[in-house]
Amino acid sequence: MLGAIFGDIVGSVYEFRNTHDYNFRLLTEYSEFTDDSVMTAAVAMGLMESYGKNDDEKRESLIKWMKRIGKRYPNAGYGAKFYYWVLGDDREPYYSCGNGSAMRVSSAGWMFDSLDETEHVAELIAEITHNHPEGIKGSKATAAAIFLARTGKSKEEIRNYIESVYHYDLDKSMKDIISKGHGEEICQISVPQALVCFLLSDSYIDTIRKAVSIGGDSDTIACIAGSIAEAYYSMDEHYRDETMKRLPDDLKEIVTAFEGYRKNRVK
Repeated sequence: MLGAIFGDIVGSVYEFRNTHDYNFRLLTEYSEFTDDSVMTAAVAMGLMESYGKNDDEKRESLIKWMKRIGKRYPNAGYGAKFYYWVLGDDREPYYSCGNGSAMRVSSAGWMFDSLDETEHVAELIAEITHNHPEGIKGSKATAAAIFLARTGKSKEEIRNYIESVYHYDLDKSMKDIISKGHGEEICQISVPQALVCFLLSDSYIDTIRKAVSIGGDSDTIACIAGSIAEAYYSMDEHYRDETMKRLPDDLKEIVTAFEGYRKNRVK
């Protein structure tokens, strides 16, 4: 989960000022968390509170925490439809295929003992708002990749599973996935981009650099890619510390609680 948040923070500076320079400055005085981190933490809270409960109880807990924590950070950078959902009283989904369903799902990839349960919960997380088939697919594919990575599967096994089940074409070069501009903030673009960055990487930080340097929705692509890369490579303590420094106390507390919870849950 912290791998996703670090990706968000690094990418935040370049979201609207894209860079294609691989050697960009990782962290600046302007690097900060965005809605991706806020919702990542909110989903983690919802899953911790509802662990072992039925689907309806999980949904209720997720909606509660997404709205509760989201309202603390009204200027975090939400998309227009999500902004009105999270700050208002509406509880119904709005058929989005936006990449928000994939950027917030990382805790599900760590929390459960089977791939089936991981994917099932990832679908619940998406359906709250992003009940378009592509929104659900992006959430499930991201959570599945995290689960497979943290349970020791090879990159080839991860690639084969995602391609066969979710039908993303991951046989791409970095040149193939360069962003063509904004308006691409949808799962069917961002999730394959993030997966390719991970699959072509040789370290956690290499993944983040690749994800940001393709341009486009930099914070969210790096958030999704970082969530998978953390599970595969782990993160250096230096970058974990740098991430925590840039979070407010309530989000730090959620991260710390989840890290402890994860250690007790994950086999």
